[in-house]
Amino acid sequence: MAKPFFSLQKFLRRAQFFLFFLTIAYLMAGSLLLLQRSYLVIQQNNRGTSNVQGSVIDGLMPLDRYLEQRMFRPSYWNTKGLAGGNIQGKTETNILLDQPLWLISRNSELRHLRRRWFHNFVSDREPGQSATSKLQKHTIVNKGTYIGCFVENVEDRTLKATVFYDLRKMTISHCQSACAERTYIYAGLSYGSECYCGNSLPPNRAKEEDCNNECKGEKGSVCGGVNRLSVFQLEKPVVKQRRNSTYRGCYRAPENGTHVFPASFSNLTTDTCLDFCSSKEYPLAITQWPECFCGYPTVQFNLYDRLDDSLCSGSLNDSSGSEVLREENYYSVYQTPMQDTRCTTRRFLPAKSRVFVALSSFPGAGNTWVRHLIEHATGYYTGSYYFDGTLFNKGFKGEKDHWRSGRTICVKTHESGKREIEMYDSSILLIRNPYKALMAEFNRKCAGHLGYATERHWKSKEWPEFVNSYASWWASHALDWLQYGKKLLVVHYEDLKKDLIGKLREMVSFLNAPVNEDRLLCVENNKDGNFKRVGSSQTVMDPFTQDMKNTIDGYIRTVDKALRARNLTGLPEEYMPR
Repeated sequence: MAKPFFSLQKFLRRAQFFLFFLTIAYLMAGSLLLLQRSYLVIQQNNRGTSNVQGSVIDGLMPLDRYLEQRMFRPSYWNTKGLAGGNIQGKTETNILLDQPLWLISRNSELRHLRRRWFHNFVSDREPGQSATSKLQKHTIVNKGTYIGCFVENVEDRTLKATVFYDLRKMTISHCQSACAERTYIYAGLSYGSECYCGNSLPPNRAKEEDCNNECKGEKGSVCGGVNRLSVFQLEKPVVKQRRNSTYRGCYRAPENGTHVFPASFSNLTTDTCLDFCSSKEYPLAITQWPECFCGYPTVQFNLYDRLDDSLCSGSLNDSSGSEVLREENYYSVYQTPMQDTRCTTRRFLPAKSRVFVALSSFPGAGNTWVRHLIEHATGYYTGSYYFDGTLFNKGFKGEKDHWRSGRTICVKTHESGKREIEMYDSSILLIRNPYKALMAEFNRKCAGHLGYATERHWKSKEWPEFVNSYASWWASHALDWLQYGKKLLVVHYEDLKKDLIGKLREMVSFLNAPVNEDRLLCVENNKDGNFKRVGSSQTVMDPFTQDMKNTIDGYIRTVDKALRARNLTGLPEEYMPR
């Protein structure tokens, strides 16, 4: 009896020591993990701070990192297209085996880069925490005089002309310059990063301390607050208004013109009509002697059927030399510098959508421009599979949402492959002439969304390597979506340029959004948005060698054959080999 009791006592003593050392080891391991986690948090914060202070270009082009990698050409491509030309007959295994190495690994690289880029992004949207007393007081700044702090009604803005957002570099002078360029009287800033313009002051003033957000690009300056506007009055730009106005043409007078146009007054000169309509923030000034009308393009007056200008030439010159029209059946129409604001308001979907729609394209095919058109035509933000800080800063607020949030009407993607495509319930496939798309993407790579590559870039070794890698991707991207897309709408970039309203109406219907014809006309009036390339014009030289053309022409024939095999319209004739 004593022996078993002694053995039990010995075992318990050993167990006590074992549990003691196990507890010590557990505590040490936990301490090490906490220390390591604290170090990573500090490291990420330091990296985020440096990113905020650095250039916007640094870290805002996730695709550029893998653009630099050398990619291999697939063996099954030739100058006559896909070997054998049988796309539908290939099994999934054969297709995967046929894919080039760079194409198989591209999607995983994109996801990895997207995650890294997203975690490096530091949100600047939070209101400034600095005390109001530390912020610079409003004074006469640059081109305007500070008026006061006003309440911003998001549902019904008084300053309706949204010019731009910039979560990194917004300053008072930038906003004032943008509004002055469009000849508005007032410039308003909110959230430290948003700029709005208009010719009327908001009705309700707010306490000055409510405008407490520091400008993102100008320390010590106030740029509004949460639902608050810091408003500046600009110098009245009468001369510039007339200089920025353009003649649209001569048009037949609509029936019940007084009901079509929301504003009118007795007019003696074209200049006074332009001044009046600009002050009322209308984009069109219409003269029919002795009347002046202001308004927007509408279904009743869409400005499609321009007539011979001689029909509106029955006019006299007044003492100042300005024309006054006498013909009663025709209108002379002018475009004022005012923005058409009927389609500028956008928001997230009111209820989360369970249907995920892709807006898919090869890079350089005009995806950003089409997103601009869709957002203004539907009134809802578009999302992105990636995160582009440049686009988010410029007003594409859906960029920051997770692509499966269900709050955006469609999602931008450049992905391809069976698994990536089948994640979407339906898709809009945007296709552009590969010659134009390759040059556009190379411009973006070298000079950003709005710039142009220089002649030095086109003559460098980088351009042939870029074409060698990307030309085959243009074809494989379209082929994958044609093969795996569940419900597909194919839109050719060139057709959209030629028939903007018709193709945009088709896309809006495909997205199950209501079609508003006046809103579509507003989009047509603002079709370029803020993403038209500026600066030096595109190179006049032909950067494509004959070998490049032979290769690209083979890809064109392949994609055209695949489209027709699916009973779709083939590629436009301008794509075809010359």
